[in-house]
Amino acid sequence: MSLRSTVDFLLHDWLQVSSLNQRERFADHSRDTFDAVLDTCERIARDKFAPFNRTVDTEEPQFDGEKVVLPQATYDAREAYAASGMLSAAQDYDIGGMQLPYTVESAANAFFACASVSIGAGMLTVGNANLLMAHGTDLQKQVFALKEFAGDWAGTMCLSEPQAGSSLSDIATRAMPDGDGFETDALGPRYRLKGNKMWISTGDHELTENIVHLVLAKIPGPDGKTIAGVKGISLFVVPKKLVDAQGALTGERNDVALAGLNHKCGWRGTVNTLLNFGEGKYPVRGAGLDGKGAGAIGYLVGKPGEGLRCMFHMMNEARIGVGMAATMLGLAGYYASLDYAKNRPQGRPMTTAGKDAASPQARIIEHADVKRMLLAQKSYGEGALALELYCARLVDEQHTGDAESANQARLLLEVLTPIAKSWPSEWCLEANSLAIQIHGGYGYTRDYPVEQYWRDNRLNMIHEGTHGIQALDLLGRKVLMEEGKGLWLLADRINVTVQKALNADNAHEHLARTEHAHALAQALQRVGRATKMAWSSGVPNEALANAVPYMQAFGHTVLAWMWLEVALASEGEGAANAGRRAAAQFFFHYELPKIGAWLNVVESRDMTCAQLSEDAF
Repeated sequence: MSLRSTVDFLLHDWLQVSSLNQRERFADHSRDTFDAVLDTCERIARDKFAPFNRTVDTEEPQFDGEKVVLPQATYDAREAYAASGMLSAAQDYDIGGMQLPYTVESAANAFFACASVSIGAGMLTVGNANLLMAHGTDLQKQVFALKEFAGDWAGTMCLSEPQAGSSLSDIATRAMPDGDGFETDALGPRYRLKGNKMWISTGDHELTENIVHLVLAKIPGPDGKTIAGVKGISLFVVPKKLVDAQGALTGERNDVALAGLNHKCGWRGTVNTLLNFGEGKYPVRGAGLDGKGAGAIGYLVGKPGEGLRCMFHMMNEARIGVGMAATMLGLAGYYASLDYAKNRPQGRPMTTAGKDAASPQARIIEHADVKRMLLAQKSYGEGALALELYCARLVDEQHTGDAESANQARLLLEVLTPIAKSWPSEWCLEANSLAIQIHGGYGYTRDYPVEQYWRDNRLNMIHEGTHGIQALDLLGRKVLMEEGKGLWLLADRINVTVQKALNADNAHEHLARTEHAHALAQALQRVGRATKMAWSSGVPNEALANAVPYMQAFGHTVLAWMWLEVALASEGEGAANAGRRAAAQFFFHYELPKIGAWLNVVESRDMTCAQLSEDAF
């Protein structure tokens, strides 16, 4: 079964995405327009991305002393993607958008992630522009965001620093009011930034004529001191090349310098940089911080001290995007290992009389253990894709539904975002490991693509909030926020599916559906109990000591829900529906039982790890 047939099933047979066309924003669309978008993206991904996935892995970005050098394939792929209009797919008509549902946009972008996640598409640029549309001034939207949506400029997010990493409260980048015209620049209050930012994807390149950096920094008070913690963080838009109020390049380079390229395990085709802001390499107009023009010019976005709140608009988008990237890498490995298993002869089937050495070799897909590994990959990858598209559907509901539906979608997204990011990052990575295993020794060579898929996927448990950070966010914030409303709402949605399965009238499948429904209901009760017991002592260190096992169990419960939903939509005949039902059964029989071990340590508030002294290591 192809990726396209899976996407079509999830969009139309399950999510009924065409029903969105009854809403005013999407009234011009139909199944035909959605299919045309998917056709275009599938074609571009097949022609401009997939053939060069290995090329960009072996020909890493290089810095020649003046500019970053990339393979021609990267330029061609980005040009084709920008020309498709996908950078502004969900935007309003009046700014050049297509007003596509985000669900369709997300599904269309899946083809690029599957073809070559390392070449990339437009996740950061779109996220950057969306943030500016939400929090920027009218002129910031006009000058920066619209240029990004048009594909003329690219965008980044600059959060981490060499000494701080994920601890954003400890960032050292400073922003000082620019004495030359401060509060008078049309693009917003103007500051001079000085500091270093690390792990900046697409931080420098020649793919576009300009790069728009969104930078977190702290503004010192009159005493020269900054506010401690994240409350002192502000957000600034810092272009690589300076522009005027009409969005035209002034011809002057901003004081943003490439300090080095990071050479990574995977995602090698994506430029990743250390950037120095305000070191004086490119002094710009005005006195600057040192009287000689040093200090990168940046324009305040939003209000002082609200930078992290604004940045979360982009970070949450990026987290769901990371989940989709992990998902598609998992599926890419699955498709590769499925093809290999169908064609690789090795061994002979075991019969009641043992093996017949004189009989022809069997293809390895005929062996039960290979089927187990394939079914595991299918359950991880297609289940994760269902989750990502379900979250995308919630985004559409939040933006276009009635007030009550929009609020429910918001609450569900709050709870599900850590899972949408973390679960595919962990389990689709495991899928890639199984894909290597199916290839045997060949999988451990560069003759086949599965080792690259694993290397590319290993990043996804790290960037945009590590696995541990997602777990702390889930158990420490999301399930507790607004007195647990999001968690209760999620439980209600799951229970609706359970009842639907119990009431299903298909006699052939009723027994399995009943079994799965009861298992899901029990898992949900166990997660609810574990949530209460984790916090029963009221001591955060005890509650959060096993946040990752909690998130693993929570995620498996959510994915079991997804699979029961998908199974209920797969009642018809045919191999595709049989495969989906088998994947659902696999997940309930092989995966969901794992939550017991995870939740045991959560419920007992086991402190084995937290209390061990470092000397004991």
